[in-house]
Amino acid sequence: QVQLVESGGGLVQPGGSLRLSCAASGSIFRMFGMGWYRQAPGKQRELVARIRSRGSTSYADAVKARFTISGDIAKNTVYLQMNSLKPEDTAVYYCNADVFVSGSIRNYWGQGTQVTVSS
Repeated sequence: QVQLVESGGGLVQPGGSLRLSCAASGSIFRMFGMGWYRQAPGKQRELVARIRSRGSTSYADAVKARFTISGDIAKNTVYLQMNSLKPEDTAVYYCNADVFVSGSIRNYWGQGTQVTVSS
């Protein structure tokens, strides 16, 4: 079994910054990629950013130039630096990972961390 634990959410004013962290643990043979998704009330969960095992990254258009994903896939950790936050960034942010475990690639989710952008 694989566990993802997020931290770093909270309340921040518009224009402020937050840094989210996610650490994966468990029976991980190989990590293929990690990423962040978010879900706002009444909306579908959406991709925010993703980093692959060789370091390539991708971002949702809404967060490009404001958010930066980083981490050490080999150490099963990923971070999301969020700058110039806007009220529309308010959501529960979930860590996600593609892991090779027990002979197959499986997808795992963290429990989520709340990010609220409000004055």
